[in-house]
Amino acid sequence: MQRREFIALSVWASALLLSGCGSNSNGNDTKTSSPQTENTSPLPIPQLLKGKLENGVRHFDLTIQKSKHSFFRDTKTDTFAINGTYLGPTLLLNNDDEISINYTNNLDEITTMHGHGMHVPAIMDGGPHQKIKPTMSWSARYKVNQKACTNWYHPHLMGKTAEHVYMGLAGFIIIEDEESKQLDLPKRYGIDDIPLVLQDRRFDANAQIDYSPTMREIMHGYHGDTYIANGAIDPFIELEAKEIRFRILNGSNSSVYEVGFDDERSFFQIASDNSFLASPVELTKLRLSPGERAEIVIDLSMDKDKSIFLKDFKNNKTFLKLMVTKDSTIKTSLPQNLTTLTKFDQPANIKNRTFTLSGMRGVLTINGVSMAMDVINERVPIDQTEIWEVKNLMNIEHNFHIHATHFMILERNGLESNVAKNEKGYKDTVYLAPNETVKLLVRMVDYRDKDNPYMYHCHFLEHEDAGMMGQFVVE
Repeated sequence: MQRREFIALSVWASALLLSGCGSNSNGNDTKTSSPQTENTSPLPIPQLLKGKLENGVRHFDLTIQKSKHSFFRDTKTDTFAINGTYLGPTLLLNNDDEISINYTNNLDEITTMHGHGMHVPAIMDGGPHQKIKPTMSWSARYKVNQKACTNWYHPHLMGKTAEHVYMGLAGFIIIEDEESKQLDLPKRYGIDDIPLVLQDRRFDANAQIDYSPTMREIMHGYHGDTYIANGAIDPFIELEAKEIRFRILNGSNSSVYEVGFDDERSFFQIASDNSFLASPVELTKLRLSPGERAEIVIDLSMDKDKSIFLKDFKNNKTFLKLMVTKDSTIKTSLPQNLTTLTKFDQPANIKNRTFTLSGMRGVLTINGVSMAMDVINERVPIDQTEIWEVKNLMNIEHNFHIHATHFMILERNGLESNVAKNEKGYKDTVYLAPNETVKLLVRMVDYRDKDNPYMYHCHFLEHEDAGMMGQFVVE
């Protein structure tokens, strides 16, 4: 770690400890109780935007703003939002589209907006360097150049990512291509193709969002006691008795979920972060760490007039009630072949890079160095396949996200057999259990820029903000 970074972070950590910020007089973490609620409201479905076509470019106009949202009955909660009161609309893109996503910042503070999972030039990545000042606008303009997948957008301001996401800034990006359009999958948005942002939040006694992590919670992650789906607490959705597709995003700051249904029925995962899987994978539980996405299909054709719950088995919390109240109007049949996954070749002289995740006392690092905006940590050649070995040296959970590209997981703890079937698609975020090591097959393509960096980091947002992030350029 560079001396100036270590000193700055140590002073910050010491100040928090001395002030008792976020702790009670016994030094224990302050716990807040969420207001009581008996919400039974329909699941909000984010507005689907297809963009406005002008001179061959499809424009999406998004306003980042303060708002008030009804999490609880008869109460308004202060939030951040995009074109609404909490979260943002879903952007529908098609491969080969020329697009411009135009963000206007109406907050009274700087933010950014990153296209998580998007394969774009570094200058259009929306990372910490592409700041959007108050009252100003910034546009991510590029040609869509990737396979069908479910991605998302969220802030990425250095030191403020966790707070801005926690206040409500996030939204889906759905990419379709010719292959996805031909598959016999549920694809009626909001009817049998349902976007789900899963999060947990803390609220104070006045029903306001409470983001006040202690030093311990910076290290272990900030976890909420109230579960929400698409910005609603205990919502329900009425569905047809047929195959239903859910596009699930773990939009939490630091919680790892084990998602499944309360009757432990099986379902099929059909896609991971950046593409379809080669074929559906049958599961009863699905682990998702922060930032990871998965598309699943559940068959409700025999469940007319029944209800089941989507829940997190890890913490025994419920996200959503599924009510099968309607007859099927369109039938689908889950394909057994979804896509062809091409694995990068591994040359005999393949370059290996190692990334160690470690830290203590609120100072978190990758390879012993905390994030510094003026430091390029890695220089990666374009069009060359590499192995990135990521080691979690801590007795806590982490994950690892790489901007610019997707990767394949080669090994967990030295064995290919430890890689689960539903992890064998293209991904941009990988979970690491305590003291776990993964090997990733990585290749940067298309965009060379020796001056503007991309990021790699832990996507537990408190960890990212506390320094567990680095920068690389593609040369």
